[in-house]
Amino acid sequence: MMVAVDTSVWSLVLRRKEVPEENPWVVAMRRHVEGGDEIVVVGPVIQELLSGVKDTATFAHLEAEMGLIPLLELHRRTYAAAARLTNRCQQGGFQPSPVDALIAAACLEHGCPLLTADGHFLEIACHCELFVLPPLGRARLR
Repeated sequence: MMVAVDTSVWSLVLRRKEVPEENPWVVAMRRHVEGGDEIVVVGPVIQELLSGVKDTATFAHLEAEMGLIPLLELHRRTYAAAARLTNRCQQGGFQPSPVDALIAAACLEHGCPLLTADGHFLEIACHCELFVLPPLGRARLR
């Protein structure tokens, strides 16, 4: 199975000085990797992960790590789908960020679930067929 991983999980795995090994999303990601799932990323996630990293060595390290992860291809139709999804969410009373809508649209287009600690994606999933993977263990979405 192909699994898209969101910024919130990558941040736990790559941006922390110490990886919180018992964190439910870290555990879930480890299980997906060990289970042979293909971990993929959407381009805006890379941008979010690298944004705000001031140390050039850390930036280069993160950029290199993310360069090893297959990238979900975005098309013109993906952007239109993200806009449609945003409109659907707005009609339902929720305003997703443009980046979150694009990540969700890419997952929908490629037919892959999303591993995320960001509760906004559960809101988006209420308005479409996005499958948000659960964490392993006891956790609360942010």
